[in-house]
Amino acid sequence: MTSNYKKLGQYIQPINIRNKDLEELPLMGLSINKVFIPSIANTIGTNMASYKIIKRNQFAYGPVTSRNGDKITIALFEDYDKALISQAYIPFEVIDENILNPEYLMMWFRRAEFDRYARFKSHGSARETFDWEEMCEVELPVPSIKKQLEIVKEYNTVVNRIKLNEQLNQKLEETAQALYKYWFVDFEFPNAEGKTYKSSGGEMVYNEELDMEIPEGWSTKKIKDIGNVVTGKTPSTSRTDYFDGDIPFLTIPDMHKKLFVVNTSRSLTKIGANSQSNKTLPPKTICVSCIGTGGLVVLTDNSVQTNQQINSVIPYKIQYTNFYFFNLKQKGKEIIEYGNKGSVGVNMNKSEFEELIMIEPKNEIKLEFSQKIEACLNASNLNQKELLRLENLKDLLLSKMTKVEVEKELTN
Repeated sequence: MTSNYKKLGQYIQPINIRNKDLEELPLMGLSINKVFIPSIANTIGTNMASYKIIKRNQFAYGPVTSRNGDKITIALFEDYDKALISQAYIPFEVIDENILNPEYLMMWFRRAEFDRYARFKSHGSARETFDWEEMCEVELPVPSIKKQLEIVKEYNTVVNRIKLNEQLNQKLEETAQALYKYWFVDFEFPNAEGKTYKSSGGEMVYNEELDMEIPEGWSTKKIKDIGNVVTGKTPSTSRTDYFDGDIPFLTIPDMHKKLFVVNTSRSLTKIGANSQSNKTLPPKTICVSCIGTGGLVVLTDNSVQTNQQINSVIPYKIQYTNFYFFNLKQKGKEIIEYGNKGSVGVNMNKSEFEELIMIEPKNEIKLEFSQKIEACLNASNLNQKELLRLENLKDLLLSKMTKVEVEKELTN
């Protein structure tokens, strides 16, 4: 054991309070993101007396580790005063919060090193488990409570800034989406006199391809007519020198809750990218996840490649890119509907994707819209880059936890 490390078992104790009184409490589950989430379990006809009660500032974790990849499902409960959790989870609490702060302990559990340790210590033949005895053997530095609170405060400052940036990005997207809907769904774009088109009696004509009325002078185009469509591809997985470079490789998990993607979980080397150079996409390419459960749409921030579940559009006329981007976000719903045809999500291939019909306004309307929302998109892109820096800082703060007591010892 490192000289300044302590075994966790002397600071925590298990809890086993059952819902014998059948209290009507929220039912919570655990996510691999290390947070509590509302449970989606069907509890009709279930005896809720066997469920466990967890209270604020207590922990719970899933001891079965073989189902979660590299992550351990563990979280600090902060959502309600108390709630119900499955019998499969192990709840526990800090014995004395004046000695070990729960938030400080949760920071330790968020470290990738803890996940690796727990997976290494898991055992079993049919399924691997990280049992209570192993949890008690976890070693960590336990500085003074004052130092713990300083570390927690510094960490929370970064986390709160991340949340604020995420909220701002959501507002920026909602603003741009609302303007798109107002102009191209409600058809209340400004006419030549600056008045709203449809409300001011603008002429509407029936379009057979869209099966709806659209403004006079507007038409439709297929996706293949607005830009070059590129379907992604994963380089040979047998070539280890293709990966772990600096060139972003975009997959569907990288696309969630984003307008721009400025970083990815995987990357290519120059060798890997050059092996399929015809798949390289320039900045502000529109990428669409075409597996049925996806329907996600993002813009690239720099040159990237994607996997085969993503079709990308490089617009022929870049001045209309912002309009086509939000138009394709509307098409994402069609892709989801397409993919839900069978019991398993269906992947929309390039030929099918290219044939999707899009509304085509007059050029001056597309250009005006694209210019109006450029500021929103630029702000979102800057926020995404700031979020990346903040996430890196958060990881750095977690990694520094191992040095707290060591540094103190060296100065004495």
